[in-house]
Order: sequence, then structure tokens, then C-alpha cells
Amino acid sequence: MNRALPLTIAITMLISGAAPAMAAEPRPATAVGIKPGDVITKANAARVADLVSPGNYVLVRQGMEMKIVPTKDYNWPAPFLGSTEQHSPQVRLGPDGELTNYLAGLPFPMLDANDPRIAQKVMWNFQFGPAYTDDLDSEDTEVQNFAPGHPGNPFAVYPIGHLAVYRNLGREEVAPAPTDYDGDTGIMERMALGPIIVPIEPPFWQTPWTYMVRYRYSSPKRSDLVWSDVSSMSRWYGEFPGMGPSSYLLGNAFFGNLDLDSLFGFAGRFQDFDFKFLGEKEILAVVHAKSLPAKSCAADGGRTICPEDWELRHVYVIEADARKPGRFADIPAIAKRILYIDSQGWFITASDQYDHDGKLWKTLAIFNTVRDREYPDSKAAVYSFDRLFQTALVDEDVQSGYSTIFFTPSPERPQHDTWFINQGVISQRWIVPHRFMTHREYFY
Repeated sequence: MNRALPLTIAITMLISGAAPAMAAEPRPATAVGIKPGDVITKANAARVADLVSPGNYVLVRQGMEMKIVPTKDYNWPAPFLGSTEQHSPQVRLGPDGELTNYLAGLPFPMLDANDPRIAQKVMWNFQFGPAYTDDLDSEDTEVQNFAPGHPGNPFAVYPIGHLAVYRNLGREEVAPAPTDYDGDTGIMERMALGPIIVPIEPPFWQTPWTYMVRYRYSSPKRSDLVWSDVSSMSRWYGEFPGMGPSSYLLGNAFFGNLDLDSLFGFAGRFQDFDFKFLGEKEILAVVHAKSLPAKSCAADGGRTICPEDWELRHVYVIEADARKPGRFADIPAIAKRILYIDSQGWFITASDQYDHDGKLWKTLAIFNTVRDREYPDSKAAVYSFDRLFQTALVDEDVQSGYSTIFFTPSPERPQHDTWFINQGVISQRWIVPHRFMTHREYFY
């Protein structure tokens, strides 16, 4: 983006869909070979070969159907827009890539493709994007795992009570804002996942649930703190080489393909990666999904989500290279991730993941919708402006064919409000290990 533009004009261009590091031209709603109304199947998948990530192209070729629709804008919530205008001019990157002088809003609304640190700035924009800023509670989620050659029913299903996040920095709508000072802890974000109900009966499973709590710090010199109730899982994990309590805690296994660092497309600690800017691109993504809950794709045996509405989006393409592999030689670590980050909403639409031999290993396809409530008859969570809801995340191992879908919410539960964004229902005192360890009944 031209840095000579006034900040208010630059931000208006961002939220109205203009290409950020280019002239103020609107993003196209069509591309060569496709137009709104087209339906893409595995029979004509080649038409979108250059409009999806290489990994997502594998999903289309195996049967993930796409309905092409016109591009729609995703407008920022008004508080986020105001904070960006007020606070972003003071934000800087520190010597180690850390964020300095940040209070709230988008850290870097004005970007220059020739800036040698643009990759790090794009990643901070993703971290503090407009989708949710204060707290998040996604209830009644579910992980389903599918095996190649066995279409239809998943071979394993794990209901999950909560995916909860609490932000201490960049808060917009719930007091205290913009910062919830937590003494001298230096915690930037808390996240909890659980209970994860494991469908194995005793005696093989003495405690049929588990959980995870993670604290992330602002300082680049402090590692994450992670707690998880996996002690009773050791016996079961021992039956499955390459998957165990240690790999779970390291973020390399999550009851299927999905690793913890892949939540929301990328949830890794920035200091553990080297980021490279690969350019900008128009790709197809699901931003205004029609189905909530998401629907398993019958055309590929349920391994992805389809049919769904796909639209062209302008994205930044970022390479994230892991600085070190897993701490245990027998645990596979993802060596490289290619992230496709929406330039308007700053969420990840897709991610391809590579092994240490440089081969495509896994691919993520992330399904979102934009609306002011989950359902027309929603009563518990109705917003004064549109919110971005993730409906599902598909993580497929393209080498083995195994697929994991993280449904948010589960399609198996009765329809009710499950997404609570910036509602104050989650506090930093809610996401603590003690609550998960001693108050199991809280989740039921």
C-alpha cells in the first residue's frame, strides 16, 4: 500500500476490499476460467488449480465440491476500526520481531511489499485481527476422523465442550480495555480446550476425558506454558506409535491429524518460526458459508466439507519455517507451513504443511461465515455488527489420506447458540488449570 496515503484512507481501502500493497483497485469477483454460479467438482477441478493452494487442490480433485459465488466484503466491527485509526501509528517491531507500543486495533494497516519485515507485520495483523479481540467461547465443538477407503462414518469422534480464548492485549469491547493488566505475569493470551470426551470405556480408559490449557506470553524470551490431563492416557497412547501424551503437549498430535499449532489455521508461537513473505494472490476461500453447522462432503466420503460457497479473496502468502523440530526423534514435526491470510479480515483461509523432505504433508481448509448471529432465531448472542464465525477446519494428510474435521459447532448437537465473541463470558480467571482439574462437573 502507498504509505503516502492518509491513514484513514488506507484503512478504508483495507476494509472495503482494495488490494493492500497495490493501487486502490477493487478485488475481482471473477477470475479466468470461473464465474459466479459455476460448480467445481473433481471432474473439472483443473479450472481452479491456480486459484487454491496446492494442498486444497488435492481436496478438490478427490471430490470436495465448490460453488463459486461473488466476493463479498467483510467489514470490521466499529470499535476495531476506531482503535486502528487511533493507535496503529505508534506501533513498531522490536529487534526480535516483537510488537512494541501496541494497545488495540490492527497493528500495521499500511503495508509495503518491499518492506523487509512485511512478513512479521502480516503475522501480527493476523494475531490481532478483527474477528475476535477480547474473549471467545466456542461451545459444543467436535473432532471427526476419517480413514481412506472407508467412506461415510468417521472411525473416531471426539466431542469437545469448549474452545475458549481470553486476550489480555488489544481488547476492544469488554472492560477492562485495551489491556487487562494481570500483575507482572506478562501473559498475552490464555486458551483452553476441553473437556475432550474420549469414546473408550474402562478398563482401557480410566478417565474418559482430557483437556488443555495454554498460556502465551508477550515476551519473545518466554515459552508457552501448557497443562493437560494426559496422565491416564498413557496406556492407550502406547498402542499407537507416534502419538502420545508428549506429542499432544508439543502440538504434533491432536486426536487425529490436527496439531494444536494449527487451530484457526495457525496458533504457533511466533518466536518459534521464521516468516517469509511470498507475495500476494487471488485465491478461492469460504468466507460467507451457507451451512452452519458445516456439512460433511458426501462426494468425498465425508473427509471434507461440501458443497459450500467459495469466493475469490485477496491474500498474503506467508511461509512459516519451524526453527527447531520436535524434541523427540520419533515425533514428526511440521517443518514448513504456507499460510494464506485474508488481506481484509486477517484470518487464515488455507495452509499447506510440509515435512522435512520438503514434500507436501498436510493441508488445511478453513470454512467461515459472516453474520450478526448464528441462526435466525438466536437469542443468546445477537451482535450489533457482523461477526466472523469459523464453521469447520479440515486437516487432511495428503500422503496417507487420513482426514480430520474440527466442527465448530458439532453437527450432531441440537441447534443452539455456540459462538460467544467478546461477550465477557470468558475471563482470565476461567482459563486456569485448577478449574479443569477439579471441577469436571462444570462441563456437563
